[in-house]
Amino acid sequence: MRAFTYERASSPAQAAAAVAGTKGAMFIAGGTNLLDLMKLEIATPAHLVDVQDIGLGDIEETDEGGLRIGALVTNTALAADMRVRKDYAVLSRAIVAGASGQLRNKATTAGNLMQRTRCPYFYDANMPCNKRAPGSGCAAMEGFSRQHAVVGTSDKCIATYPGDMAVALRVLDAAVETVMPDGKTRSIPIADFHRLPGDEPQVDNVLQKGELVTAVTLPKPVGGRHFYHKVRDRRSYAFALVSVAAVLHDDGTGRVAFGGVAHKPWRVEEAEALLPEGAAAVVERAFAGARPTGQNRFKIALAERTLAGVMTEARS
Repeated sequence: MRAFTYERASSPAQAAAAVAGTKGAMFIAGGTNLLDLMKLEIATPAHLVDVQDIGLGDIEETDEGGLRIGALVTNTALAADMRVRKDYAVLSRAIVAGASGQLRNKATTAGNLMQRTRCPYFYDANMPCNKRAPGSGCAAMEGFSRQHAVVGTSDKCIATYPGDMAVALRVLDAAVETVMPDGKTRSIPIADFHRLPGDEPQVDNVLQKGELVTAVTLPKPVGGRHFYHKVRDRRSYAFALVSVAAVLHDDGTGRVAFGGVAHKPWRVEEAEALLPEGAAAVVERAFAGARPTGQNRFKIALAERTLAGVMTEARS
């Protein structure tokens, strides 16, 4: 790990200004992903701004009938909140499906959104990776790609977004609230928060330099039955090959998002209109234009089977 300087911020705006005004600065909260990256010298911040003392640790009801989740709410606290378990069960189930209890106790809502890919070539500094070293190439293209993306990819990167929580947030139409270094705020729909790789796979999201996530807001409950099914190589402590977050209603309508298949949580609203026709129709539309490798082509069929299982359970 390389040497760095450190400060503890006293407010969201002060934290944002500190990162914006200091070359090589980064935020740190729970540190469950960033510290690993620093140990491997994949992330090499010159300065860390600790945001653990700036509040943002509460879950509050909004005037619109939803919830505002502070950026520093831990994954454990969020999954256990009775309002979340009752009205946003897909979110609680997605969080519990990820990581270990120890990590969930430390990991934060904002940090979960910001986590970086677990592509093994990204983590291996001896291998080319356009996400880690832009312009160096993508070793996964001709390498081991079983875990990698099948849709939304580019010629520069086929990595996947690794998280579970954001897949559920995508189904729920959440929004990400932020503060800028100048104190201005904005709200970003979760659909627009994460980027596809395109020609700049090193840019994971739409945040600007120094912009700090302060909360995630959920709209009023959407009702229906909530599901999060995660298919992985082992039953725990593993990232998804494919996951399905779904909110399904008795009339056959609903919402569906997929994890483990793209650079961001993958939801195609037009495909949801095909739910009454069955899982095959939904997946065919949602994965139109997919570019799988020979090693991960199975993910499309796996997505269909997983969604079919969810739909069968919903009818039981």
